[in-house]
Amino acid sequence: MSLIVAGRFTIFPAAEDAAQKLFDNGFLGEDVSLFFVNPRGQHALHPLDEHAGAPPTISSAPPSLHRHHQAMTIGAVAGAVIGAAIFTLFAGSMPVVVIAAGVGAYLGLLGGRMMHARSAPHAHHDVIHHKLRNSGVLVAVHVCPETQMEAARILRDAGGAEIERATGRWQRGKWADFDPRQTPVPLTELNQQQG
Repeated sequence: MSLIVAGRFTIFPAAEDAAQKLFDNGFLGEDVSLFFVNPRGQHALHPLDEHAGAPPTISSAPPSLHRHHQAMTIGAVAGAVIGAAIFTLFAGSMPVVVIAAGVGAYLGLLGGRMMHARSAPHAHHDVIHHKLRNSGVLVAVHVCPETQMEAARILRDAGGAEIERATGRWQRGKWADFDPRQTPVPLTELNQQQG
């Protein structure tokens, strides 16, 4: 894993000026990368996103989601059985029984969903993704422990906001495993010196 320092800029020209200041202070071109981070909520959360993991399956879903599916399934089965039984007693014809089972299953599914919603009204919060990274142009610098504070100061002095430190894979002059959905870790030493 590589040590990375990054700062956010609002426009590309400001980010390019910061990169030039890094070069003027001895940082190499292969150790500096500029890229745009989309606004919150606009990061793809499906398998086509190179930074996203696989979508949760039932086995990897939180327990509250398992209970939600169980309640809906139980409601659907119970509704189908009750619907078929009622219409068998009164109507008897096979097409009517099949339709009654379908209607009963649907109503049971809705009933199961409502029962689960009442018993666990906040269960859906388990799967919400909180996106805490602001959009803008990120200037990322591949550093070593000895040069991280210098890179951070240059980024800050060039107008960079939210100077952060991270560990990640730096490959071919880029932060290869950057995940825009991860909360940035501020470079606290720099903030303490600034205050």
